[in-house]
Amino acid sequence: MKPAVPAIRSREGQSRVTRRRSLGVGAAATLAAARTLAPALFTGCSLGRPARAQPIMLGLLHSQTGTLAISETSVRDAEILAIEEINASGGVLGRPLEFRCPDPKSRSADLFPKRARHLCEEDGVAALFGCWTSTSRKAVIPVCTEFDRLLFYPVPYEGNETASHCVYGGSVPNQQILPAVDWLLSAAGGPRRRIFLVGSDYIFPRTANFVVKKHLAARGIEPVGEAYFPLGHRQFRGVVEMIGASRADAVLSTVNGDSNVALFEEFAAAGIDPEKVPVISTSIGEDELRHLAPREVAGHYAASSYFQSVDTDPNRAWVGRFRREFGYDRVTSDPMEAASTLVHAWKAAVERAGSLDTAAVRQALSAGIEVPGPGGPFRIDPKTQHAVKRFRLGRIRPDRQFDIVHESAATIEPDPYPQSAFPGWKCDWTKGGIEQGPEVRIDGDV
Repeated sequence: MKPAVPAIRSREGQSRVTRRRSLGVGAAATLAAARTLAPALFTGCSLGRPARAQPIMLGLLHSQTGTLAISETSVRDAEILAIEEINASGGVLGRPLEFRCPDPKSRSADLFPKRARHLCEEDGVAALFGCWTSTSRKAVIPVCTEFDRLLFYPVPYEGNETASHCVYGGSVPNQQILPAVDWLLSAAGGPRRRIFLVGSDYIFPRTANFVVKKHLAARGIEPVGEAYFPLGHRQFRGVVEMIGASRADAVLSTVNGDSNVALFEEFAAAGIDPEKVPVISTSIGEDELRHLAPREVAGHYAASSYFQSVDTDPNRAWVGRFRREFGYDRVTSDPMEAASTLVHAWKAAVERAGSLDTAAVRQALSAGIEVPGPGGPFRIDPKTQHAVKRFRLGRIRPDRQFDIVHESAATIEPDPYPQSAFPGWKCDWTKGGIEQGPEVRIDGDV
C-alpha cells in the first residue's frame, strides 16, 4: 500500500514534510534554511533583527511506506500541524521547533529502533513522537531510555506496560475495548453473547484479547472463536467462513493496517449484515475509511475516544486548520487527535519545567498536565503517564464518517493493569513506579 502522500528522500535517507502536497522538503527545515541563508547574504548587517534562538529538534517516527503507512502518515501530519501552531505562537522556551521524520517503512522490530537511535544520537532530538504497533513501541523505548529521551505514543494499545520514558496518549482497554464489549452485552448493543475475536498477529491484539477474555469470563461468557493473521495479510475468506459457522452475533476486530481492506471485502462478499453481526474495530478511523469501500463497511462500528464528527467548536476549528494545511480531501482521526495534543502537552510540560531535561519534564508531568484538545480537555495521569480518555462508539456512515451512537458519561481514568487480567500489578510514578504482581502468561489458558 502506497503512503497517502509521496516521500522525497534526503541524502541521509530521511523524509521530511512540507505543507504543499503534504510532503517534500521539511516545512521546518525549509524555514530553517531561509533563516540560515539570510545572514549569509547580508554579512555584517543585522538588519535590526535579534539573533535567532537555537532551534529545538524533535523526532517524528512514523511509517511513510509499507502496510502501516495507511494509518501513520496522517498521524505525522497532525504532529507537524501542532509544531507549526507552536512556532506561530512563539515556540517553546522562546525557541523555534524543527523536526526530522525518517521512514521506518513499517518494519517495527528493526528499522523503528534504528531510526530512533539515529534521531537521538545524530540529530540530537529533545523528544520523539510516534510508533504505531506495540512491537515498534517496545523496540523504541529501550533506545529512548538509553539516551534519556521521552517517547510520546499516540495510539490505543493493550496496556500491561508503564515505561518511565514513554507518555501514552492513546486509550488502554478499560478506556476503549472493554466499554465496547460492555455495549455489545447491553440492551443498546443487542444484547449479544456470541462474540468472535479476530486480530493481527502481534502484541496488541493478543494481549488486548487476553484482557477481553478475562472480562467476558467474569460475566460467564466465552468467545465463540479467535483467529490471528500477520500484518499485511490479504486472505480472509477462511476466517469469515469460521465466523459464519460459529454463529457469532458480533465480531471484535483488532486487525491493523491495510489488511482491513481485504477483511471488509470478505465480510461484504459473505453477506455479513451489520444489523445482525456487527463488527467493532479498534484500529479503523476516518483515515483508514478513505481506503475502504463505503458499501462494505457502512453500518459497522469503531471503538474510539475521538471522531471527526465530535460536535464542538474546538474540534471544528482544528479540523478546519488541518484541512487548510494539508488538503480539503483530508480527514482527522483518533490517533491524529492524540498525536497533535501530545505535542502541545510536551510543550506545556517543558515550559512548566523551564527545561528540556527529561527528568525535569517528567517531574512536571508528575504534577499533572492538562491542555485543550479537539476531543475535549486532554489530561496526562501523573501516576501512569497515560492519558485520561472519553469513550465513544461510532457507526460508520456511507460518507466515510461516523455517527457517535454511544459516549461515556465522563472521562475514564487509565488502568494499564486491569486486575481481572493482571492481578497485583500497579503503577504510580509519583510513589516510586511499578508494583509487580504474579507473572502472567498471555498465551496461556484463560
